Parts: sequence; structure tokens; C-alpha cells
Amino acid sequence: MTSKTFSLQVRDDQVGVITMDIAGESMNVLKAAFADEIAALLLEIKANTTLKGLVFISGKPDSFIAGADISMLDGCKTADEAAAIGRMGQQMFDQLEQLPIPLVAAIHGPCLGGGLELAMACHARVASSDSKTVLGLPEVQLGLLPGSGGTQRLPRLVGLQKALDMILTGKQLRASQARKAGLVDEVVPNSILLEAAVKRALKGKPQREQPKLNLVGTALERTAVGRNVLFSQARKQTLKKTHGNYPAPLKILDVIKTGVDDGIRAGLEAEAKAFGELCMTKESAALRSLFFATTQMKKESGAGDTKPNRVRKAAVLGGGLMGGGIANVTATKAGIPVRIKDINAQGISNALKYSYSLLEKKFKRRFISKAEMQKQLLLISGTTDYSGFHDADIVVEAVFEDLALKQQMVADIEQHCSEATVFASNTSSLPIGQIAAKAARPENVIGLHYFSPVDKMPLVEVIAHETTSAQTIATTVAFARKQGKTPIVVKDGAGFYVNRILALYMNEAANILLEGEPVEKIDKALVKFGFPVGPVTLLDEVGIDVGAKISPILATELGERFVAPAAFDKLLADGRKGKKTEKGFYRYGKSVKKGQKVVDESVYTVLGVTPAPRLNQDEISSRCMVQMLNEAVRCLDEGIIASARDGDIGAIFGIGFPPFLGGPFRYIDQLGAANLVAQLRNLQSRFGERFAPATMLVTMAEQQQKFYP
Repeated sequence: MTSKTFSLQVRDDQVGVITMDIAGESMNVLKAAFADEIAALLLEIKANTTLKGLVFISGKPDSFIAGADISMLDGCKTADEAAAIGRMGQQMFDQLEQLPIPLVAAIHGPCLGGGLELAMACHARVASSDSKTVLGLPEVQLGLLPGSGGTQRLPRLVGLQKALDMILTGKQLRASQARKAGLVDEVVPNSILLEAAVKRALKGKPQREQPKLNLVGTALERTAVGRNVLFSQARKQTLKKTHGNYPAPLKILDVIKTGVDDGIRAGLEAEAKAFGELCMTKESAALRSLFFATTQMKKESGAGDTKPNRVRKAAVLGGGLMGGGIANVTATKAGIPVRIKDINAQGISNALKYSYSLLEKKFKRRFISKAEMQKQLLLISGTTDYSGFHDADIVVEAVFEDLALKQQMVADIEQHCSEATVFASNTSSLPIGQIAAKAARPENVIGLHYFSPVDKMPLVEVIAHETTSAQTIATTVAFARKQGKTPIVVKDGAGFYVNRILALYMNEAANILLEGEPVEKIDKALVKFGFPVGPVTLLDEVGIDVGAKISPILATELGERFVAPAAFDKLLADGRKGKKTEKGFYRYGKSVKKGQKVVDESVYTVLGVTPAPRLNQDEISSRCMVQMLNEAVRCLDEGIIASARDGDIGAIFGIGFPPFLGGPFRYIDQLGAANLVAQLRNLQSRFGERFAPATMLVTMAEQQQKFYP
């Protein structure tokens, strides 16, 4: 007998409590298969004439409803089939809204997507004040829109401007923010959530008032002229942000406008139709595949069946920007005590200040309390010697890119820590095998490559050398995950995966610049293609000196195609290191207005280049991109990455590869291996051997193979 997901218990006060609890799952998600069960439940409710009200609550301890089960969309062959799923949800929630007795949602934990659509169909919402409670409609992040009434109910609850902001960005609100916005009616401690919801249900159905708006809001939202201005501006801003690469935001605007102009019924019909159409787009397919891939990765240890050791205390070597960032996510995200060692007190002070400033911002924005801020800060301590290191389970090294120095750090940790302590190096280019070459316990040495800024960038590369133990890999992967990171396990080798594919992309942008294409034109071409920033901006952000240091290591280990243009040495000779010294390709400092990007024209003189635009945007982006794609295939062929999936996640989370393309390997499948080989051979005949297609790619082209069959 199949266990029920929905149960109805009628209390002595004649309030019915509907509990949703999917057996064997940690979170509730809505499925099309629940339709019959909900229909039966509604019949039971309508037959009970003594009921005074209803409360909908989750049986899960830490979540309400995390959304709809999007895997059911993969079975849809046509837009009509997908639209039918949306209509089913709309009809289900419409029946809840039409109930003659009050229905109150009692929300604790994530209330997202279809979960929030269900809650909005209730007549009132009470949320717990717990930090786990968040409300949002994140469908846009999957290339979709809310398909079960969300585009129509949210604007009517919180107003047009707030609804557009939430639905177009997928932004999530905490309970207090949702209360302020008018999305929930009451916020209470979780311990009295059910009683507060019951009390509200016994008050009867509330009269729903229009959202409270200020004078400007009233002019924009409650007049036809104002609404036209609002939608026109929203469209402009959306196109500026997405460059037309994502179809969902524009559909969202159209659907919400239809509901506002022509009424909720017309809006719901437009919503279902658009939902079906978006399900069939290649952009949504790519974004959904990314969601499934990251979900699957969370279940993997990175070392087969090996279970990780528990990390009770961590340590960081180096109090610089990277060290400070690593200490921050260890304390604030993982909740693990962390000790920082630096050669002087100033380094420790800087690292502590880094965490303090980030936590102070959270406190000022009311994300955390003063007590929580202090509790997290107390997890971070510092030292100029190795005191307090004896019981560290993992030590992350974030010192200069110097092999002898890093080998010395390994020796020091082996002397001052236990035999089981993991030594993880945050090197960005030096092979881990070389760092472990003189280690007494090389099985404990591993790479843990973070990306800057550490508190924002989601990826880490976990790099195992030949003798790294499975235990060390599993422990490091679990530690990175606790820090809120997405770890991919990669094989040891210069540049690992992310920096290796990035280096050729950056080098090609440099070659194009030296041919006379203007800096801003190169950057605009790649931003239009879908990257968050252009390659020249990225070089300024990372540091021209950092690029210059990594390049020779890659060229020595991997060959001539990694040699950076010699002209770039002139930049360092001119003292140009990028943003950190306020001297690079772009201008910085007080002479540049906030948000403005102005090229430092003197950079052309330093490089001996006269800007003369000749290439179009597609030619620029294509030349840079094919280099990245080709090298990604080489990395897979050499076993640097274990799978195309890992390569796609690494590129998207590590360097901002356009998510709507699904990653380098999904994009190659979209282009066709044969087309990519033809492009590379054309460029090879014009520019030389750096464009020679990878052997694996040529084979795949000949055999008409794909990375994702």
C-alpha cells in the first residue's frame, strides 16, 4: 500500500490541519502524480460541514515545500504537454483559493517555486522567524517562469515593482522581509507556528487589501500610463542585463502585463502557454541539466564509497586576501573554528578585518543579529607561530606561488600537527605532486583551489596527486561543501582544469588586442556572448602580474600554445598590475565615476598598438571561445576532469561560462563536433598551431559522437 503524502487531522476546535510529508524524502516537492490525492482531500474537506478553517503545514522538520519536481518536465515532448502541467497546478491552487472556509499556510523553512504558489493560493500566510525560512520564485534560474499562478498572484499581493524584482531575479526573501512586502501576514517563532496559524484560521477569511504603495508607486502601478512606463523600463533593464541571451525574463514581463491589463484569467492562460514554450527552449534545457548535475554531485564523496573524516578545527596559512576569505567561509558558512597563521600581526589583523567587514554588512542589512555576528567572529583566531595548530584536522595553505616555500609549509605542518592532518594547498598553478615531493606523508597532501573573491565564487577544485589517499579526498570534498562550495575533483597537472582552459581564452583576447581591436570592444563581445565580464576586465581584476606568473608555468608544463604574448611584459615594466594598483587597461580612482568603465588610452602606447577595429563581435568571441572549448576537450581526454559534467560545472561556477549554454561540453554538442573542428582548422591555417584541434575532438567529429548522448 502506498503511503499518503497529504493527511487531514481535525482538531477539537474544528480546524483541519493538512500535513504534507513525502515519505523517504528530506524535502517536500510538488509532483503531477499528487493530483488525484489532492482531489480526494478536497472532496473530504467539502464533505465535512463542521470545519471552521484549515491550516496547511509541512511534516518536514526544516522545510515547507522546496518547489515542484522539475524532472517531470523532461518527459514532455511538446510545449502543449508542458503547458498542461502548468494548467494542472493552476486548477489545483484555484480550488484551494475557492474553498468557502479560511485556509492558512504555516511556513517554516524553504517555501520556493510551486511551494510559494501554493502558499499564495491560501487566504493567509504565517511564517516562522527562523533563518531557514525563505520565500521566493526561483524558476527564472531554470529558464522558466512560475507556471501555477505565481506570475498573477504575487503582483496582487506585493505590488508590481516588488513582484517584478522577485520573479525576474529569483530573489528570496526572509520571513521579516516577506512580512514587510505583504507576502506573509505574520511572523512568529517556530515553536508557536501551528497555534498562530490556527488562531488566524479561526478569525475567518480575511478581506484582501491592495498592496500599500507610496506616491510614486501609486502613480506607476495604478495608472495605465505609469504601468506602461514601468514595463518599458523593466524591459530595457532586462535586455541590458541579459543581452537577449535568456528568453524567460521577457516572457515573464509579457505574462505579468497580460494579467494586469486583461485580468487574472487571461494572465493565467498566458502563463501556462509561456511556461510550455519556455520548457522547450535549449536555454531552459541547459539550465535544468546544470541543476540536476549539481544536485547529483552533492551526493558524491569524490572518492567512491570512502567516508570523510569529521573536521572539527581548521587552520589557514597566510592572512592575505585568499587566506582571509578561506578563514571567513570556514567560520561563517561551515561553522568550524579556524586559526590563521601569518608571519606578522598585521597579516592576521587584515584577515580578521576582512571577516568583520563582511559580517558587519550582513548585520547592518539585518541578515544576522549582533549576537550571531560576534559568535561567528569568535570562531576565527590568529597566531604568528604554530601555537594552536596541534589539533587542526585540515590546514589550508594560501601563501605565495613559490614551490620551495610551499614545500617548507608541508614540512612545518607535518612537524606541528597530527599524523592525520590534511594539508590542502590553494595553489593556482603549481602541480600538487611537486608540493608533496618532499613530504613524509604525501597521502595527506591535496590541492584545494579557491577562486577570488572566496566569499562569492562558488567553485573549488580539489586536486589529488598520484598518492593522495581516498580518505584525504573525501574529507576535503566534505569540508569544501560545508563551506558552501561546489567542489569538483580534478587530476594533478599545471593549471589544473579551470585556469588551464581560461589561460588560452585570455591569451587569444590578448592576441586580438595586439592586432588592434580596442579593449572595450573585446570585452563587450564576450559579455554579449554571455560572460559576466570581458577577458580584459578580468585580467585587470585578477592582476596582470598574477597572469604573468602563471603563464610561464603553464608553457613549461604544457607547451608552446600557452606562451603569452611577449608584449605583455611591457605592462609590468610600466607598473601596470591592474585594479589593485589602480593602473591597468582601465582607469581607476577618483577621476572615474562609480559604475563607469573608462579605458586608459595610454595602455595602447605601452603595448605599441594603434587601435583599428576590423573584426565583428562574433569573430572576436568565436576566436576566444574555440580556444577554451578545445582545451576543455584535451583536459577530458587526459583525465584532468573525470567527466563532461564536471567540466561543465567547473567552467560555469569557476569562470562564469554562460550558464544558458550548459557549459563547454554541452555547447560543443550544440555546435556539433564537426563544425567546431572545421572552425579550428580554418583558424589554424590563418594563425598557426595554437588552433590545432584536439585529437579527441577530431575523432568525435569523424564518428559523429556527442558528450551527452
